[in-house]
Amino acid sequence: MTDTPQRPLRVLAAMSGGVDSAVAAARAAEAGHDVTGVHLALSANPQSFRTGARGCCTIEDSRDARRAADVIGIPFYVWDLADRFREDVVEDFVAEYEAGRTPNPCLRCNEKIKFAALLDKALALGFDAVCTGHYAKVVTLEDGTRELHRASDMAKDQSYVLGVLDEKQLAHAMFPLGDTVTTKDEIRAEAERRGLAVAKKPDSHDICFIADGDTQGFLARRLGRAEGDIVDETGAKLGTHDGAYGFTIGQRKGLRIGTPAPDGKPRYVLDISPVTNTVTVGPASSLDVAALTAVKPRWCGVAPAGPGTYTAQLRAHGGETEVTAEPADGELRVRFTEPVRGVAPGQAIVLYDGTRVVGSATIATTTPVTTAVA
Repeated sequence: MTDTPQRPLRVLAAMSGGVDSAVAAARAAEAGHDVTGVHLALSANPQSFRTGARGCCTIEDSRDARRAADVIGIPFYVWDLADRFREDVVEDFVAEYEAGRTPNPCLRCNEKIKFAALLDKALALGFDAVCTGHYAKVVTLEDGTRELHRASDMAKDQSYVLGVLDEKQLAHAMFPLGDTVTTKDEIRAEAERRGLAVAKKPDSHDICFIADGDTQGFLARRLGRAEGDIVDETGAKLGTHDGAYGFTIGQRKGLRIGTPAPDGKPRYVLDISPVTNTVTVGPASSLDVAALTAVKPRWCGVAPAGPGTYTAQLRAHGGETEVTAEPADGELRVRFTEPVRGVAPGQAIVLYDGTRVVGSATIATTTPVTTAVA
């Protein structure tokens, strides 16, 4: 099996204006592919420049991407996908928080924008593949089918946010950084050797459409103030909040509870009820989860025919945990070998078989250890 195409391809390189996508585009061109760079204008107000390492998709970023394309020597365009991004990513993000769930907008962007809207347009224009700066690998098997695998460097692996890609999308995906076993400093050094001005540009770690990093403030502006109760597991009122949407499962800070717990230990968010606008808090032990049900499964290839044993990743920067999982009635039912703590509905669970990504689904409900035991 191989993870590099055997013939030159017409490649559309998505260039965010950052160092990873610039180096990826340069490597694709160096490999002999016919590469065209494209920057996605996703912001409804691109006039604002990034602050420090926050945000992306600004005019500054498009200019950085254009300069990188000029150095690489490839054509470059800016495509306006702001309306599609607002509908499929931003509005989904707000609706999920309003419903008491915790979404992952980067995963949704990969699914709906980079490997749906962008890929569809690329294929319509005669391109063979979309290239991005993600750290992951597409492996081509002898029969021509493709698998998504973790990057060679686990420290930089981003396969979790790509777990929504199906076999058709993988057939047209290219990740030139996936085999890189180097530090980020070495990637920057490579960019500098190639004459790319983005070599020293800081990474973006925040939600791109919330440039100041204040997620709660962003949601408050969209959803308004909605005062409700903070209660313990018995239903006793401990305090109030300005909107249940401002909390996530497992949150410890910012609870504004005046009354200390009887045991003196910290309390955590255990449940968010948008119907009653109530946030339930309790001890860390009550966050332990034995099983979960996930919806909207997407498979990176053929769907599993029955139950199987896998490892699972539950958050973008989380570790792996062993599970048994079974698709059933359009859902994915998962049981953990050992309890896990702080699983938030709305997040993705991504299943792995070794380094291979099996598929992804959105966590809908969880079964606490206490309930499972009872």
